Amino acid sequence: MVRRLLGAFARDRRGAIAILSALLMTALVGFTALGVDVGAVYLDRRKAQSVADLAALAAASNIANADAAAGDTIARNRLRDAAYTLEYGVYTPNPALAPDKRFVVSAKASANAARVTLDTTTPLFFARAVTGRDAFAIHTTATAALSSLATISVGSRLLKVDGGLINKLLGGLLGTSLSLSAMDYNALIAMKLDAFDFLKALATRAQFTGVTYDTLLDSKVKTSDVVQAMLDTAKAKYGTTDAGVTAMEDVARAAQGLTTKIKTLPMIDPGPYGSLAVGDKPKVSAALSAYDMLAVTGALANGENQAAFTIDTNVPGIVSADVKLSIGERPKGTSWATFGGPGTTVHTAQTRLLLTVNLLGAAPYSVVKLPIYIEIAPATAQISDLACGFPDVATSTARVAVTPGVVDAWIGDVSAADFTNFSVAPSPGAATLVNVAGIKVTARAHANVGNLTPTPVNFSYNDILNETKKTVGTSNFTATLLSRLVGDLQLNVSVLGLGLGAPLISSGVSSLIGNAVSPVDQVLSSVLQTLGVGLGQADVWMSGIRCDGAVLVI
Repeated sequence: MVRRLLGAFARDRRGAIAILSALLMTALVGFTALGVDVGAVYLDRRKAQSVADLAALAAASNIANADAAAGDTIARNRLRDAAYTLEYGVYTPNPALAPDKRFVVSAKASANAARVTLDTTTPLFFARAVTGRDAFAIHTTATAALSSLATISVGSRLLKVDGGLINKLLGGLLGTSLSLSAMDYNALIAMKLDAFDFLKALATRAQFTGVTYDTLLDSKVKTSDVVQAMLDTAKAKYGTTDAGVTAMEDVARAAQGLTTKIKTLPMIDPGPYGSLAVGDKPKVSAALSAYDMLAVTGALANGENQAAFTIDTNVPGIVSADVKLSIGERPKGTSWATFGGPGTTVHTAQTRLLLTVNLLGAAPYSVVKLPIYIEIAPATAQISDLACGFPDVATSTARVAVTPGVVDAWIGDVSAADFTNFSVAPSPGAATLVNVAGIKVTARAHANVGNLTPTPVNFSYNDILNETKKTVGTSNFTATLLSRLVGDLQLNVSVLGLGLGAPLISSGVSSLIGNAVSPVDQVLSSVLQTLGVGLGQADVWMSGIRCDGAVLVI
């Protein structure tokens, strides 16, 4: 009987689902219980990370009392078993550095950032049976640094205002004729234009709507529109009777018919503000000299128009002097003025100058032609440190690493094609100095200078407000360069094409050139000063700084 009943029970399928459901419900309840604990851990971890972020921001915003600020923030958020550690450090926002290399632990006195490591726990309920623990440990870290941005420019100052010479230079680069006075140029130098106001005016002139600053700057616009936008900006700020505005009107009239198109990105790089719509104006900007902006515009248009002109000299021993100037592109992705933090870099453009001086000779040669070719590589300036005063911005300081460009100088024959081909560095052959009455004198010389070690330059807040230009490099290098060229001079004299030695002629030409170092130096220095170019030098200035308090960083 018992066997029969057991067999019947085994064969009976009724109630099987209930049994399986009971078993599965047990598992489901178990997983649900674990899910509750996992969810609680996840939410508590998010809260702990938020508290760590707030504590790091509080600490970085008040480095002097960072420990108290971080501790108070954590205490007010009432975390379970909370404990934290605080580290001071120097944060360098350089994309070239790996994220874990950007924060370097330092002494409190030199810190611009703080890192908070927070340890807390969250209680376990259902998971206790699995883990054997009553709580789960949570470990979070947050780093915050003082946010600072500055405007930096690199170029050259105008040392000598010679209206006639600047008219030839700037007019030649722009592709027009100018007739401004020295007073006009002084007014343009003194007139400051806001970079973002100018870009807004440029967008209007070029009929760009609904675009970002990056889009505008990367688009080709007519040189005449660029100059007219400068005038619009100047009128809006200074009115219509200002001397600088009047001078700018003269430039705009001269440029009215220009059709050359340029990209203005090498002029101004908006940095982190490039994605803003034109018209949206950030708190930090740059007040740029109107003359500097015109000079950079001319340099950008230089691919179409090169400056070539004769100098009117009254220097004894010099019959005449001709100048040719060619300006290459800046290194790709760089500009003359830009916005950014530490690591931001600006460059000058590569510049080539050919000064051909005709020296007064004596029988049997009345004139000795001396071509001096100078090539100046781009100079570089990089923001290496911004000590942002917060909340008192007047205590802010900046440090810039400046590397002047390498200077190559030759006495030699540079062809027109080589002079304008910036993809190849010219290596000129011997130039013909004298070719008269069967007498031919050729010569070649080379000298260079390079300062490849960056020089730190410090800027105070007043320096930034006043746009104080600081110079790095060798002063009075022009005369030294000429002396080195003359010292390296290799003369070759032939008479009647026979290649006969002519010691007297060679000695006479050498003596003439040696005695001409001082007068040639006067002419070359005058040209360079009017161009605003310093050999073996670089000028850098800052025109704006913004301190936004602390921000979270990686």
